[in-house]
Amino acid sequence: MKLYIFRSGASKELRAFAGDIEGSKLPGQFSPWQAIGVVGAEKAPPHNLSRDDIEAAISSRGFQLWRIKPA
Repeated sequence: MKLYIFRSGASKELRAFAGDIEGSKLPGQFSPWQAIGVVGAEKAPPHNLSRDDIEAAISSRGFQLWRIKPA
């Protein structure tokens, strides 16, 4: 599964993984969402995040949220 990475327009540090390029299941309260990258099926997600956990969240909810540390 490809993992599409999105950045929230409502919260500077909030990011999300989704299973589709449109991010159709991302929560509206943090929109607008901007696609910023993709992780190929055989690649590791950034920041040592667990691919298994991300894929499980996408399968059950349609997305996985995560935050980056502020600079």
